[in-house]
Amino acid sequence: MIFSIYSHASLIGSNFSQRDIQILEDLDIKSSFITDYKLQEVYGQYQSRRDSHKYVENLNEASLFVPRVKDILRQEGIPAVFIYMAMAESNFTIDAKSSAKATGLWQFMSRTATRYGLRNDMYVDERMDLVKSTFSAAKYLNALHKRFGKWYLAAISYNCGEGRVIEAITRATLDLYVEKHPEEKNSKKIQDFRKIIKAYQDRKVPFFKLGKVYKTVSKWDIKPDIVDLLTVQKNMDRQYLPKESRRYIRKIISLAMMNSQNFIKHNENSHLLNIGISQTIATVPVKGGLHLKNVANSIGMTYNDLLKLNKHIKQSIIPPTDKYYTINIPYSRLTRFNENRNDIKDTKFAIHIVKSGDTLSGISRKYKVPTKLIKDYNNFKSSRLSIKQKIVLPIPSDMVGKIKFADVKSSKKRVKKYTVRSGDSLYSIARKHKIGVKKLMKDNKMKNTLLKIGDRLVLR
Repeated sequence: MIFSIYSHASLIGSNFSQRDIQILEDLDIKSSFITDYKLQEVYGQYQSRRDSHKYVENLNEASLFVPRVKDILRQEGIPAVFIYMAMAESNFTIDAKSSAKATGLWQFMSRTATRYGLRNDMYVDERMDLVKSTFSAAKYLNALHKRFGKWYLAAISYNCGEGRVIEAITRATLDLYVEKHPEEKNSKKIQDFRKIIKAYQDRKVPFFKLGKVYKTVSKWDIKPDIVDLLTVQKNMDRQYLPKESRRYIRKIISLAMMNSQNFIKHNENSHLLNIGISQTIATVPVKGGLHLKNVANSIGMTYNDLLKLNKHIKQSIIPPTDKYYTINIPYSRLTRFNENRNDIKDTKFAIHIVKSGDTLSGISRKYKVPTKLIKDYNNFKSSRLSIKQKIVLPIPSDMVGKIKFADVKSSKKRVKKYTVRSGDSLYSIARKHKIGVKKLMKDNKMKNTLLKIGDRLVLR
């Protein structure tokens, strides 16, 4: 029995290269893990014709931005193998969405994304920004590595959460301790620790109780490794780690190791071996309110190709609330962008004149512009409308050229002059022209609200 196991391990091990061993070491995993039976099983599944074809397809589709992602990981001190964590998370699909509502290349949940500085509002969802989300993922992974001290634990906790990894380490430490000191199995100390773990699992005590046990046992001379944590215990409903997470770490390793296999070395795929760290994506500031289509035209790109790199921008309109907002363009277009950055055509707007029966939600549906976007552009405090009221509507990407507008204006602000007459007040003028009093004062550099007949006011 022992002879067959070792001969099998040796046979399997001989098929792996030094690069494969390096992948394990980069994750702080001992090289002996290469003989892990379940790792061989997962790796074998990815060798199928269908999966190897999908692997090449995913790498090809992501070949433009993978070098940029690798560059960010290197800058942030993350091992290069973590590029395959992105592949495991999303298959390199920038706008990937899971059933649990995780989104983007790195599959951020909304709460975690906010914690690591990713914006998600009416205008953008930065979980789908390949550059910003990678910086945030790197920040998160570095925090996890600092907490656990091992890169493989950072990867696993990214998948199932820090709490579950802490529970796993605590339980495994106790089990290994009892195995080493059987006389302690029924001691009060061990039993009390196990009761706290069980109460935490049943949600009867808060996390900090488990955390205190973890803090205590982590000082012992018992240190569970990856083999211990991935062990499947007989007759246990709740394993140290969830099944998905046990497969997850093996999947990352398998995807990384596949890059040195023969099907990658074929002539038609050989370019994939050279996807290294290079300048392929540039991040540039663009004026708020511009349409991606106009940006694409200015740098000689198709709108769809630019959109593929900026799926985080909702409605294809740069956030109008920002003076400037960064977008991603191919590095090869950077020179042209710098030459034309001040000549990008302003966004087109439609002017809708309110008639009887109109509602804000109805106008939103008609022009395919979200209600909140309309309210923001027009500084509306409520959804109430009045007859003959003019509403400014930014034209979204899929409506350009498809709607006949009676009046289309550029995004440049219109300026009017108003002469103060008898009976006027700053408040009545502001209300009549639908301008905020503070804005009116700011535009006219007024220090107070006093007016004189004949004063000339600028109305923007």
